[in-house]
Amino acid sequence: MVIRSQRISGKTTMAAPISNEEQVFIAELGRRITALRKDAGMTQTQVAQALNVSQQAVQAWEAGRRRIQISILPAVARLLAVSLEDLLGEEPEKIARKRGPAPKWQQLIEEIDSLPKAKQKMISEMLSALIVQARN
Repeated sequence: MVIRSQRISGKTTMAAPISNEEQVFIAELGRRITALRKDAGMTQTQVAQALNVSQQAVQAWEAGRRRIQISILPAVARLLAVSLEDLLGEEPEKIARKRGPAPKWQQLIEEIDSLPKAKQKMISEMLSALIVQARN
């Protein structure tokens, strides 16, 4: 078990101890992030810039030396075009799922979904027009 201290606003605090199970999970998550990043053709620097963190932080996550903040996991999954379940290494459900959109399309749809309704409508109309044009 490792206890790490960190300095916050001039005070030294002790981080919670890390269990062996958690150490294994952090190392496995780091290996998954490395593999997914390479599959996406991205460098650690590109990932760091996209997530607004340092390249050293990404390197430490991948090496399993630093815990990744829970709040950043959804952004990592979106960036690497995978589900949170895949990123976290959850076992896939044994229930057959309908095939979803391609990862890039899924990422774009999620980005559009985060826009204001007026912009969503504008993009929807543009896409509809492009689809009609493509069919002709």
